[in-house]
Amino acid sequence: MQSAMVRMLEYRRDKAVANPEAFVARAAVNLAIDERRQRARRLEHGLDFITDTPADAHPLQDEVLRTRDRLARLKLGMARLSPRTREVFLLHRLEGLKYREIAEQLGITVSAVEKHVAKASLFLTKWTEQW
Repeated sequence: MQSAMVRMLEYRRDKAVANPEAFVARAAVNLAIDERRQRARRLEHGLDFITDTPADAHPLQDEVLRTRDRLARLKLGMARLSPRTREVFLLHRLEGLKYREIAEQLGITVSAVEKHVAKASLFLTKWTEQW
């Protein structure tokens, strides 16, 4: 879609675009057709190892900002959990410990671990949905 938008903006420099949505849609279809043809040519010539993957695989800046915002929101939600619930949740999700291992480490029952993880998961899901 981004490439289709760029095509429209470049085209608009010289000519008027009566229906921008239709132009972008058609440009996107044309770009997909071009990509398919290029892929077919690469396969035909035994060059299928060449990909269209961009050299820079880093996320776009707006994606980074959105992720940082979501992480900040999640941190605020984690701070609202009780200390024990937060500890159990982090041991399970970040450390990858099984419920039994957490129960043994903290001296609580597996059932208590299950309840803490469920409580944290439910709260954080609702917390991030409101954002």
